[in-house]
Amino acid sequence: MEIFGISMAAMMSQLLVGLVNGSFYAILSLGLAVIFGLLNVINFAHGALFMLGAMVTWMAMNYFNVNYWVMLVLAPLIVGAFGVVMERLFLRWIYKLDHIYGLLLTLGITLLIEGVFRSIYGVSGLGYDAPDLLQGATDVGFMVLPNYRAWVVVASIVVCLATWYVIEKTKLGAYLRAGTENPRLVEAFGVNVPVMVTLTFAFGSALAAFAGVLAAPVYQVTPLMGQHLIILVFAVVVIGGMGSIMGSIVTGLALGVIEGFTKVFYPEASSTVVFVIMAIVLLIRPAGLFGKEK
Repeated sequence: MEIFGISMAAMMSQLLVGLVNGSFYAILSLGLAVIFGLLNVINFAHGALFMLGAMVTWMAMNYFNVNYWVMLVLAPLIVGAFGVVMERLFLRWIYKLDHIYGLLLTLGITLLIEGVFRSIYGVSGLGYDAPDLLQGATDVGFMVLPNYRAWVVVASIVVCLATWYVIEKTKLGAYLRAGTENPRLVEAFGVNVPVMVTLTFAFGSALAAFAGVLAAPVYQVTPLMGQHLIILVFAVVVIGGMGSIMGSIVTGLALGVIEGFTKVFYPEASSTVVFVIMAIVLLIRPAGLFGKEK
C-alpha cells in the first residue's frame, strides 16, 4: 500500500522517528513551561541541563559502570541538585527584573557549561548503547519497531502526563500556581514560597536531565547536543503557549510528527517547518494555541 507514492512502511517508520523527536520536544518544553509558568524565568540553560543528563549517564557507565536503569533515576537527581545551586546562586536575584536579564544570565551559564565539557571531551560524539532489555526490534506487521524508540515514546508520555496531573489536579500544584500569582497570601498559609520556587526549578532541571538520559542511546552524546534542540523547544513552547503544561505536551508531540512527515514529503522544509508554524500561530493567536490571552 502506498500513500502519495510512498510505502506504508516508510510512512510508519517516519511517524516513529517523528514521535521519538516529539517526545524529546514534549518533555523539554514541559520543563521550560513549568519553569516559565511558575517562576516567570526564560531558562535558556535548559539545553545544557539536557546535555548534562546525557553526559552524566555516559560518565557513570564509562567511569563507574553504573547502568542505564540506575541513571534514569540518579541523573535527574544530580542535575536537579545542580538546578538548586543555580537557582540559589544566580536566578533568585532576577525574578522581578525584565525577562531579558534571565535570558542573558541562563545563556551565559549555558556557554560556561558547554565550554567546560567541550574542553574535556571535544565535540565528537560519544557512543552509549541501549540497555540489553530494550535492544533489538519487534515486528508489528506493518513495520519493524525498534524496542528502545518505543520505550522513549512511552516513558516520555507517562512522565509528561504525570507532571500535568500533579500541577493541574493536586493540592501541591494549586500551591505552586497560587505562589506565582500571590506569594504573600500563600506564605500566610504557612508555605515556604522561596523553597517551593527552588524545588520547582530543580524539578524542571530534572525533567531536562531525564530527557537527556533517554536521548543518550538515540543521539550521539556530545557537549553541544542541547544547542539545536533548545531553539526548537522554545518554538514549541511559544506555539503551545508560554507556561501552558498541556500545550507543551500536545504541541511537542504534534510538531515532532509534522517534522517527521515533512522529511518524507518535502525534505527541504523539514528544518524550518516548526518555525513557519510558529510564525503562523503568533499571527493568529499571539498567546499560543493553549495560552491564556491577557
